[in-house]
Amino acid sequence: MYAVVETGGKQYKVKEGDVLNVEKIEAEIGSEVVLDKVLLVRKDDEVLVGTPFLNAKVKCDVIDQFKGKKIIVFKYKRRKGYRRKKGHRQLFTKLKVKSIELYQ
Repeated sequence: MYAVVETGGKQYKVKEGDVLNVEKIEAEIGSEVVLDKVLLVRKDDEVLVGTPFLNAKVKCDVIDQFKGKKIIVFKYKRRKGYRRKKGHRQLFTKLKVKSIELYQ
């Protein structure tokens, strides 16, 4: 059984026991987070697709809060003396999927 969930503007395919990194969710380490924007669930050979969401929940445990690797944004226009340099580190939350619950 797996599900496709949406969080942080991105979609993730998850199943029980998976560990995934999503954009930061305000939650304490060790607490439980419920992802309720479930787009698709596949149970055995049955595929249920939401319009846009299903009546399902994915329960996850928060393992860690961390920063991703640094990226450099550099803008440059030749012969104009224009250059801008900026760095960015995205904040992430590491989740472990506990269960996928489908309500019908």
